[in-house]
Amino acid sequence: MRNVLPFIAAAAVTLAAPAAGAASRYDADAELQKALAGRVAGKPINCIPLSSVTGNTIVTGRAIIYRIGSRLYVNQPRGDGAKRLNRDDILVTRTVGTDLCRLDVVQLLDRTSRIPRSFVSLGQFVPYTKPKAS
Repeated sequence: MRNVLPFIAAAAVTLAAPAAGAASRYDADAELQKALAGRVAGKPINCIPLSSVTGNTIVTGRAIIYRIGSRLYVNQPRGDGAKRLNRDDILVTRTVGTDLCRLDVVQLLDRTSRIPRSFVSLGQFVPYTKPKAS
């Protein structure tokens, strides 16, 4: 049994090393650019209809992307809120009315434990659309 323990410890260090390196290579700007490739930004707006949102994507440390049809709305939370975003979080949104608006608070839950981890206050929504072919 004593001979097995050093092997297990070495294996654990070896397996953890690539995961740590992968986390340090994450590039939020590149992920956001990839998601918005081929799209053009529109004028920022204060609210989007929550009932029309068909999906969302969290860009770790940067933004939340909401999808409505073929249009994407990028929201960069106010203050240092974007730093709290993690792509593995679950977003819990409570609104007054039917729209999701600037200054609304979104709670972030840990996906595994479902324990509240943090919250962010939303900023304006920047619409991104694909340009019409001419």
